[in-house]
Amino acid sequence: MTVRTYLGAIALSLVAGAAMPALADTLDDIKARGSVIVAIDVSHPPYGMLDSATRETGSDVETAQLLAEDLGVKLQLVPVSGANRVPFLLSNKVDVVIASFSITDERRKVIDYSRPYGVIPVVISAPEGEAITEAQDLAGKAIAVARGTTADIELTRLVKDTGVRANIVRYEDEATATTAVATGQQKMLAAALSTANALAEQNPGLGLEVKMNMASYPMAIGLRKDEPALKEALDGWVLANLQNGKLNGIYEKYFHQSLPADLAE
Repeated sequence: MTVRTYLGAIALSLVAGAAMPALADTLDDIKARGSVIVAIDVSHPPYGMLDSATRETGSDVETAQLLAEDLGVKLQLVPVSGANRVPFLLSNKVDVVIASFSITDERRKVIDYSRPYGVIPVVISAPEGEAITEAQDLAGKAIAVARGTTADIELTRLVKDTGVRANIVRYEDEATATTAVATGQQKMLAAALSTANALAEQNPGLGLEVKMNMASYPMAIGLRKDEPALKEALDGWVLANLQNGKLNGIYEKYFHQSLPADLAE
């Protein structure tokens, strides 16, 4: 069975269960509309970004394109920031979120996830001259971070758990946080590894390097709670495209390494 056939079978199964009380599901809406509305953070390369022609590109954009293709519908992208991904989903502005969306206990309280399709290491980077090997070394330091991201969650937890007196400077999105470091407003950044590496490559004069690995998060597609048909479809879609290598191909293109083998198990 192909991925598209599998997804079609999920949709038809809703009709087969018509004798039971009808429950609205976003998968029905997607099929009826003929398009899937996906939240994408285009300020967070290489997951989402704009190319020279201001077209959306990146690993999450290609993942969303693959999902729409397999669903047999058009793709409608809605730009979001790290902070408003959950609000956009809960207010029905989007069907799903594919925006470097890590699985966290806090988010699980209000939304649901597909099975993971990738991973996101979360780190702290600083100039090479900064001697930082543990949390206590952050004392008195100002650290830029994008509000509502997993980096924000982990940095906040690290500071709280260790009692270190660090200054967390929160910005509304990844682009603003990295610009703050690039322009010298702060010297340190808490972010996904890809963001930290990109900032270092684009600003070699800053001498930035990864100092601490705070955590490593699985990332998945976000959806609203109580969407059984959509969740089943997304879980099956992720597994099929991990097993056929398409999601790994996207990951390798942008991150130059393979996905963990156990994601497809």
